[in-house]
Amino acid sequence: MGARKIDTKKARAAGTADARKVLAVLAAFKRLYPDPRHYLKFENPFQLLVATILSAQCTDEKVNEVTAGLFVNYHSPADFADAPVEAIERDVRPTGFYRNKAKAIKGASAAIVERYGGSVPGTMDELLTLPGIARKSANAILQHGFGKVEGIVVDTHVIRVAGRLAWTANTDPGKIELDLMKLFDRKEWRWLPFYLKSHGRAVCKAPVPKCNECAVAALCPSAISTA
Repeated sequence: MGARKIDTKKARAAGTADARKVLAVLAAFKRLYPDPRHYLKFENPFQLLVATILSAQCTDEKVNEVTAGLFVNYHSPADFADAPVEAIERDVRPTGFYRNKAKAIKGASAAIVERYGGSVPGTMDELLTLPGIARKSANAILQHGFGKVEGIVVDTHVIRVAGRLAWTANTDPGKIELDLMKLFDRKEWRWLPFYLKSHGRAVCKAPVPKCNECAVAALCPSAISTA
């Protein structure tokens, strides 16, 4: 098989995704990645919230490395709310953008203490009032912290792989989420990002995917043989 290159523009121009191909790709992903799980390590919704904030522009592996020590020193929202922001900055610095992340963690923690009695709120609307929490993060917290599925987590891997598969013609995360919600049954929403993220990490990489190694290349309009 010859080398393959990506043509995302052609994929996006393909229009409405073929339902049969979509289901075939999903079935293949389930075979390839049979152990769906959340990549971030946490023991409760608050730890997940903190880890989610830290995950922006940072690998899950580095976040897990940092939170392993962070959660030894900070046990609750009150601990973060009471800590000097400079101390939090030092502790989260390895994750990058540490000043913004420390400010968001402290602000979200203070809001949880002041407005929600020290417990992470369990609704989308309430979560979106917290500093550092947008819809992607709120979806992750609801799904994996509370077992509530209201939407689909859209991260950079989901954006890239879904676009290449022509499952969406959009680049805005909110619009991509709506496209995927229409395309898949609700029962698939929770773990769909896991499959796309796993495939994005293993094969459908940025900027150059390994199309010649891809099990779903024949179903992907972006995989073009140059043989």
